[in-house]
Amino acid sequence: MKTLPQTCEQCLDEFSNALEDLRSYANRNNHKPMTESQSRDLIISFEVAHEIAMKLIRKYFEKLGKGPFSGSRDATLEAFHADLIDDGKAWLDMIIDRIQYNPVYSIDTQGKFLENIQKQYIGLFEKFEDTMEKKLNE
Repeated sequence: MKTLPQTCEQCLDEFSNALEDLRSYANRNNHKPMTESQSRDLIISFEVAHEIAMKLIRKYFEKLGKGPFSGSRDATLEAFHADLIDDGKAWLDMIIDRIQYNPVYSIDTQGKFLENIQKQYIGLFEKFEDTMEKKLNE
C-alpha cells in the first residue's frame, strides 16, 4: 500500500516530538556524569532530531519548488540563506560533529559532541522550531 507524502506541518510535528525527546534525554542526568548508556541515548536522540530537521528543511523547500539538494550541507546553506536558521556555521558544525563521531574515525569526539548537543545544538533546534512554526503559519 502506498503512503501519502508528509506535509511540512506533519514534518514539523515529528520534529517537535523528536526535540522534546532530545530535551528529555539531556535533562535526565541533572549535572551528574552520564553513563555510557545515557550518552548513547542522547546522541541517538540528537541524530534523530537532526535527520528530521533536515527532512523538514527539504520538505519546506520542495513546497517552494526548490531543490533537490545533494546533501545536508547544501540544504543547511540554503536554509541559512532563506532565514530558516540563523547560525549557519553552527549548523554546519553539527554536521561535522556527526561525521567525526562516526565510529569509522579513531578520534575520540564523544565528550565534545555531548557537550555541544547540550550547550548549543538543542538551543539551535529550538530556534529552528520557532522559525518553522512562524513560516508555516504565514
